[in-house]
Order: sequence, then C-alpha cells, then structure tokens
Amino acid sequence: MSRPLSDQERRKQISIRGIVGAESVAELKRGFNRHLHFTLVKDRNVATPRDYYFALAHTVRDHLVGRWIRTQQYYYEKDPKRIYYLSLEFYMGRTLQNTMINLGLQNACDEAIYQLGLDMEELEEIEEDAGLGNGGLGRLAACFLDSMATLGLAAYGYGIRYEYGIFNQKIRDGWQVEEADDWLRHGNPWEKARPEYMLPVHFYGRVEHAAAGAKWVDTQVVLALPYDTPVPGYMNNTVNTMRLWSARAPNDFNLRDFNVGDYIQAVLDRNLAENISRVLYPNDNFFEGKELRLKQEYFVVAATLQDIIRRFKASKFGSTESVRTVFDSFPDQVAIQLNDTHPAMAIPELMRIFVDIEKLPWNKAWDITKRTFAYTNHTVLPEALERWPVDLVEKLLPRHLQIIYEINQRHLDHIASLFPNDVDRLRRMSLIEEGGTKRINMAHLCIVGSHAVNGVAKIHSEIVKTQVFKDFAALEPEKFQNKTNGITPRRWLLLCNPGLAELIAEKIGEDYVRDLSQLTKLHEFVDDDLFIREVAKVKQENKVKFALYLEKEYKVKINPSSMFDVHVKRIHEYKRQLMNCLHIVTMYNRIRRDPAKLFVPRTVIIGGKAAPGYHMAKMIIKLINTVAQVVNNDPVVGSKLKVIFLENYRVSLAEKVIPATDLSEQISTAGTEASGTGNMKFMLNGALTIGTMDGANVEMAEEAGEENLFIFGMRVEDVTELDREGYNAQEYYDRLPELKQAIDQIKSGFFSPKEPDLFKDVVNMLFNHDRFKVFADYEAYVKCQEKVSELYLNSKAWTKMVIRNIAAAGKFSSDRTIKEYARDIWHVEPSDLKIPPPNEPRDAAEDKTLNGTAA
Repeated sequence: MSRPLSDQERRKQISIRGIVGAESVAELKRGFNRHLHFTLVKDRNVATPRDYYFALAHTVRDHLVGRWIRTQQYYYEKDPKRIYYLSLEFYMGRTLQNTMINLGLQNACDEAIYQLGLDMEELEEIEEDAGLGNGGLGRLAACFLDSMATLGLAAYGYGIRYEYGIFNQKIRDGWQVEEADDWLRHGNPWEKARPEYMLPVHFYGRVEHAAAGAKWVDTQVVLALPYDTPVPGYMNNTVNTMRLWSARAPNDFNLRDFNVGDYIQAVLDRNLAENISRVLYPNDNFFEGKELRLKQEYFVVAATLQDIIRRFKASKFGSTESVRTVFDSFPDQVAIQLNDTHPAMAIPELMRIFVDIEKLPWNKAWDITKRTFAYTNHTVLPEALERWPVDLVEKLLPRHLQIIYEINQRHLDHIASLFPNDVDRLRRMSLIEEGGTKRINMAHLCIVGSHAVNGVAKIHSEIVKTQVFKDFAALEPEKFQNKTNGITPRRWLLLCNPGLAELIAEKIGEDYVRDLSQLTKLHEFVDDDLFIREVAKVKQENKVKFALYLEKEYKVKINPSSMFDVHVKRIHEYKRQLMNCLHIVTMYNRIRRDPAKLFVPRTVIIGGKAAPGYHMAKMIIKLINTVAQVVNNDPVVGSKLKVIFLENYRVSLAEKVIPATDLSEQISTAGTEASGTGNMKFMLNGALTIGTMDGANVEMAEEAGEENLFIFGMRVEDVTELDREGYNAQEYYDRLPELKQAIDQIKSGFFSPKEPDLFKDVVNMLFNHDRFKVFADYEAYVKCQEKVSELYLNSKAWTKMVIRNIAAAGKFSSDRTIKEYARDIWHVEPSDLKIPPPNEPRDAAEDKTLNGTAA
C-alpha cells in the first residue's frame, strides 16, 4: 500500500484552503515571532510546544479582529434584525483550524509553520476542546453559529462560560471514571473579557405590591461578566459574536449586612455566588431538578435579556421612537430562539421587564413577548422534560412565579372559553401540574409564550404535533413547524476530511462548501471507475491514519482492512448500545462455532460518555469493555473481530473517527431519537448507515433511497402496536437461540468469571423493564448486519453506495437548516454581501439590503 500523504502534504494541494502568497506567509511568520516574544515572553530556546500553539493562535486571532470590529460596526450602522440564539450549551470543540479555514488562511499558516521548522498537526493537538456541551444539542448550537455567520445574519450566541466543561472520561478496569475538565488552565486565546458590559442578576427576595405595580426587593445580587468569542463565517469577512457569561460576586458581597465581624469568611463566601458558572451539568436527555441548575438557567437569561434591551435601545430604531411606543418595534428588531426549555425563564423575565420596569400594559407586553420568542423542542422522552417544583421557583424567583401564574390563568381562561366544561383538557394544558409536588411544565410555558415551535426532524415534529403536545397543536396548528437539523460542512468535511473535500472539489468545483446541495452533481460519477477508486483510497488512508492513532494512544493494534463499524454518541438505553453489544457477542459465538468459515473482519468501535449518576449507562460501558477483553484475547478469533471502547469521545475525537468509519450505527428505537446529527456527519464522510427509521435517518433514506441505507427493525407504528399488545422480552429469548446464548453468557459470568452476577441488573432490565425493546429488534438487526458484511466483500459495489450517500447528503447542511429558520421563524433574509476586509476602505460594500431590513 502506498504511504498515505500526510495532512501537511495533502493541504498543499488543496485550493479550498486558501492561496499561499509569499507576503502572507512572511506576515504570518512575523506575527508568530512577535507574539512569541511580546505575548508569551519566550524565545525559541525556551519555548515549549504549547507556547508555539499560543503564538500561532494569537497570530490567527489577529486576522479576525479587524473583521470582527468591522462586522459589529456594520450591524450598528445598518441596524438589521438581530437573532439571539439562547442555549445552556455550546459544544465548540477546538477553534484554531476552523478559524484558519473560514478565513482562508490554512495553507499560508501551514507553510509559515513549516518554514519555522514546526509541525502544524502537533500544535493543533495541543488545543483543549471547549467542551461546553453534552452532545447533540450543544454541538447543534455550535454548527448553527457557523452557519449564521456564513449566511451573513446578525446573530449572537448567548450562554454560560463554564469553568469546567463536560468531564473527561477515563476507563479504569472497564469502568467509567470522571475527571474535571479544567479547560481554562492554560488560558483561552480566543475569548475577550468585557468587564465594561458586566450586569447584575437578582435572586431570592420578595415581592412588594403597590399602586405603581410590583417590586422585587431584598434580592441577592450576582454579577454577570461577559466573555466574547469571535465566530467567523466562511470566506465572507463576517465575524459574529458568541457571548458567554461568567458569575462574579459583587465587591460588597456578604459585607453589607451583619457579617462585618468575619471579613475573611465573607470574602471566602464569594465562591458561593461564583459557583453559578462553575460547571456544566453532565446530563443528556435527562432532567435533574437541582437549585444550582435553575440558577444557571435564570442567570444566562437575565443577563442576556438586559444586553438585548440595551442594544435595542441604543440602536437607531430603538432611540427614534417616543418613550410610550419604544417597544412596538421590538419583535421587528429582535428574534430570540430558545434551544430547548433550558432558557424558558426568558419568557417570564421579559414580561417582568416590560410590565414591572418599563410599565407596559400586560396585553401589549404579552403580544410583544410572544412575537419575539420561538422554541425548539429536542426530545420526546418524558424523563428529559423540565418540570420545576413550584416551591423552588417561589424561593429563588418569587416575581417570576407570580408572572407564570398570571400567564397560566389567562391561558386557561382562553381554553375554557373554547372548550367549556372540559376540565381534563384544562388539566392537560395547564402550565402547572398538580398532584404530588406542584410543578411548572416548562415546555408548556415555551409553547404558550412563543409564536413558533419546531421539532428537529420530520418524524419528530410529527410526534410533537400528534402525541406529545397534541392539545396545543389542535389549538394553533400554524404554530408548529419542522426544521430538520444539519451540520456545518466546514468543520465536518473540510476540516476533518481534507482528502475527500479536495476529491469532491476536483469533480464539481469548490462552491459546494457554501451550497452543499451541489453534492448531487456527484451522481454523474457513480460509475466512474477512477473516481470510485479515489474515494476508496481516501477512506483507506483515513483508516490507516486512525489505526495509527489508536495504536499510539491505546496501544491496540487493529487491521485497517477490516470493516470499521462505529457507534459513537452519548451512552443511553434508548440509543441501544446494548443491541450492538449483543451483536458483537453473536459474531463472537459464530466465529468460535465454525472458525474455518468465511468471516468478514470487523473492528467494532463504541464510544461515548455516560451521565455520572446514570447507573445503567455505566453498566453498559463496563459490559462492552468486559466483552471486548474476552473477544480481543481469544486466539480462535484472531484479527477477525476486535472491539474497542473509545475513551473520552468528544468533538476533536469525532473529527478523527468519523472520516475513518465504514459503517455508522444509528439504531435507536423508532420514535426516540429526535433527529441525531452524528448520522449526517458519517453520511457526508463516506460511511454507510445501519439504522432504524428514526430521527433524521428517515430523511437520509428519503434523500439517498432506502436501498442505499441498511434500514431494519420496527417503525414507529410497530412500536406503538407492540406497546398496545404488551412487549414480552421472554418470548424473543425463547424463540431465538443465538439471542438466548448471548444473554446466557452475560448472565452466567462467561465474560466476567470473577464476578458472575456483575451484569444481573442489565439482564433483569432487558427481560422485565426494557422500555426500548432491544430483543424485539435483535433478529432484524443481526440479519441486516449480514447484508452489510456481504456488501463489504464487494469493494466496488460498497464504494458506489458510498458515493450515492455523499451525493445525497446536501440537505443535511446546517446552512439549509438556518435558511429555513431565517425565513419561516425569524423573518429575515440571509445576505451574501461580503463586508470588505480590514485592508479595504469601508464603503467598498454596495448598499444592498441586509436581512430584509432596508439599509
């Protein structure tokens, strides 16, 4: 096999990554040496690789600054409608390479670093991931920021600057162990603190009612300090802002009251206030009703809304109106998207500002509020829906509870007028759930307080409309929409798979990077033998590179010509990593039963984090590792089957494993995965999908043709039917000998001889309370996997199917998703205007309309 090109060598051939001019290379080298000297205060004799990374990061950041300032200046002058994306999570990953790509600096930087005698890939590996998210929801927010900047929207991401992001996962003796993610330890070159925009946030206290209206008094104050991170669009000179808030105690914290005696303790207690932005809650698709989490949710909302209103009042629109009507234009100037219900307190908070502070009448305030907010639902799992206890909200945010009660009263009065005497409907639709502890249903609050509600894939949006929120959809069907998720092709193709990106560019040109629908042009080359060989070659090079990485990091040797069968995502019962595990055991048993029989070699790679408090998910990780130990050390199996648990799966590791994958596992029970976005990344990077008809898999099959995916198992209707008649796991166990053998081995301690009943909880769950019906899909899954192996033997047929998938992946760009949000929900037009770069005069931009607002 020919030696794979290094990324360094391959990048030199790649035009998409920017032109290399001698001047730009010289300028970058000067910048690098200047930062090494003046910023890092080092010379080449004592500088460490980390110093070199920081010098490069600061040099690249220098190229952002002029564009960043100019973009914000342009927004101030043109005063377009602003889009505010509110999220408790932004799973950004690394920033350096993405910035170089979007600025067209990649090749020049590569050349400069090469001339300086350094290794670009080594420097890139030093950067910490910004792990401020759990999984899909947080990574979606990051992809959306990239697309909004690329489409020239005046958009802002608002969230929390967690001091500790998602924990680092270590596997010790097969168990997950969590370590704190101290990602800011060495500093973050991409952020700029903005203490001049620090804002107060209030908690606790009580409400006084007077003739002038309600007053929230005797509160505790925490300060919100903003940190801004630039978000560059792709090659359009737009640089938007992600603003993350950090909690700070005011200087008189604990010193203004009767605490003066213990000055030292009062200063130490400042930590209590600052704990608000200390750590990301590590739950994916699970609600944990802790006071600190509610504080986080209100903290980001209160700081952000003050910022939005300050910016609105400072704008030309806001300032020209008389005081009386100043907020009439608010929904024409401001759109706020709620990323799930986590920032739902924004709805009562905006009402509090309008009614209590700005003295608007309730009806007017409510009309403006509804027209401003839109809500994205991300899950239908009941355990994930936020339901805050009334008494907790009453203690922490007493005025907000009153406002929520008032919203609910008016809402229920309206329902009662339409459906007299239908008390059950009132109970179902109330924002307040009675029975046991009274709780606020935050999804209901979001639906009532927004003008648009969307799901994140067609099938999910249907389930939202017809099942989860059907009473609300019956009332206002026009409010409910679909916006199928997408991924940014900049990070998830150009950055992570330069070989494939360039191969595509050679065939169809470079424009597809901004318009991924152009990938359909690849259909012309499905029968082009040379192209087929080249696609297969890129995949093989990616596999060899990843195999070398695994060997270096995990000391495991794997066969790069085996099928790389990859299942990476958060560990959760609904995602059914257990079903994959049963398939592994089944393959193992087949090899042992007949070692001479032809077996298509596989490397099964499973990775993902379990929430620290999720016992079953942690047992699943232990089971996978226990099975792996037996399979990987059985001489009968040899190199036919290897099982690897990928430790500490995160954005930067996804960028390595996805381009090397042959088979993508998307096997959730139909009706449980709202969309999925990993599925799209694999499709774009030349993997084939084995999956159920769930989430966006349905639309992937629609785009590529169902015959070009390995679809198996129950559909939503089958699951519903099985629920109706009652799911009986035992009957599958009795009927399927291979399933019985696998379960018996797990149950008897075949894989864990020293602790034979280690997995009794797992087995008991599978038989007695498996909500996700693993056994019901096992047989179809194993049969489908046989078809996968059969096709893999025919390399050419496999690669042709790969090409058909890549050609059909265009729909799944987040650019398309954001265009739909812009037109259907935010009512702004994307702009292809290129703001002039910092080295050109400012009037170089033609006076086009931006975002539907006249210039």
